[in-house]
Amino acid sequence: MSRFVQLHVLTSYPPSNLNRDDTGRPKTALMGNATRLRLSSQSQKRAWRTSDIFEISLAGHLGKRTKWMGKEIFKALKTAGITEKAAREWTKAIAARFGKLKSDKKTENDEDLEIEQLAHFSPEEIAAIETLTNQCAERGSAPTQDELALLSKPRRAVDIAMFGRMLADTPAFNVEAAVQVSHAITVHKAAVEDDYFVAVDDLNNGQVDSGASHIGERGYGAGLFYLYLCIDRELLKENLGGDEALTARSLEALVNAVTKVSPTGMQNSFASRAYASYVLAEKGNQQPRSLAQAFLKPVKPYDEQDMLAEAVKAMTKRYENFDKVYGKCAELRYHIDVEKGEGTLPELVAFVQS
Repeated sequence: MSRFVQLHVLTSYPPSNLNRDDTGRPKTALMGNATRLRLSSQSQKRAWRTSDIFEISLAGHLGKRTKWMGKEIFKALKTAGITEKAAREWTKAIAARFGKLKSDKKTENDEDLEIEQLAHFSPEEIAAIETLTNQCAERGSAPTQDELALLSKPRRAVDIAMFGRMLADTPAFNVEAAVQVSHAITVHKAAVEDDYFVAVDDLNNGQVDSGASHIGERGYGAGLFYLYLCIDRELLKENLGGDEALTARSLEALVNAVTKVSPTGMQNSFASRAYASYVLAEKGNQQPRSLAQAFLKPVKPYDEQDMLAEAVKAMTKRYENFDKVYGKCAELRYHIDVEKGEGTLPELVAFVQS
């Protein structure tokens, strides 16, 4: 089996604001002395792992990333009839196994039941927490030290196996990510533009005030984005406890999500959902490398040239030149091209799985 699978994805988004910065405007990056629109890897990974594709394909094999597990435990204990004082003490003991508590004292928002940093709980750990919570409620006593050994090395959580987990206080239970995801950038120079808009009051007949009831402004941008993923299939399989079938299901879900699922930022305002226009898949045991260098010089079509076709040409030339200089950088390649009607998604999935 080839160890590495690399995906090079080109997706065209119409005017959108899929991933905002701290001012609410689309994120950007300076590359090749030109400003590009950017989609962070974090926003894309969250969109994929919370998508219907993952939920349906990998039901029972997805974790939960949260600070609030303690609040759920506390609610369950209270519902079972445990006094507030006891429920709070037991909850803190359980939650503290997954990270330092946010506060030592009870607060109005129950911050003493939250952990400071987001923790990714595996299905096995969630089940263990629920079992322990029920046991404590049934017998009416606090969890023992042995029972509080709730952390485990996830072996059934696909999202953790793919994207990793870091627990600062208990590094022994960290998981190295088997899937590396780049920030997606436009292959061409791009600008953030401003959308000035007004809203009219439906009950205002204009007899007294004919003006708008609200005036606003939001940023947006459009472009053809390049995204790179590197999948370590051996590590993914290891992270999933050696389960071949689950590894195959995971790869299928990932390919489907990467090609079909977009970050959700301002979708109601822009309806900017998009499928990938072009995907190049490579596999082999060679050291992986991105093809982002193909776009150091921004793509700039002339006359009747097509942006997508020019981007594909640039990528093709780049991997061919890599092969000439470094030797064959991949054993096998497969692509789908929507513009030309070449390849199919099921064949792409099979290529990545095999």
